[in-house]
Amino acid sequence: MDMTWVTDRIAVGGGIWNESNMRDVVSQGVSHIINMQIEFDDRELARPHGAQVLWNAVEDDFQHKPPEIFQRGVEFGLAALRDEENRIYVHCAAGVHRAPMMTLALLCALGWQLEEAKKHIQSLRPVVDWAEVYVRSVEDFLQAWVPAVR
Repeated sequence: MDMTWVTDRIAVGGGIWNESNMRDVVSQGVSHIINMQIEFDDRELARPHGAQVLWNAVEDDFQHKPPEIFQRGVEFGLAALRDEENRIYVHCAAGVHRAPMMTLALLCALGWQLEEAKKHIQSLRPVVDWAEVYVRSVEDFLQAWVPAVR
């Protein structure tokens, strides 16, 4: 599986696509999946394994992404991370644009500075391509985001 752990509980990478890969993902302790790809819905593959999936499908079209995309992913991710046993896999088709974009938003919601998070993710996953429009989308979300009271 094309997974890169960016923290001890958050991984980013490419598509799962089949049962064998889903078994591999779950065997690494992943309990929650944020699927950013529009190409394939993982929910049926995950169901027998008990993994929770947010299908947060978005095109990799180099267009500005609406805040709702990040709101759904961040809320799902933060809720999952409240239980210290949970681990999250954020993925798209190749783990180059959309999944790193969502991972960036999640790390920033956890308190990371944007530039620090970008460098950290890319240092561990060199294939990441930070498209300016996607980073700007994350910045716009973060400027407007009001964390839910926990």
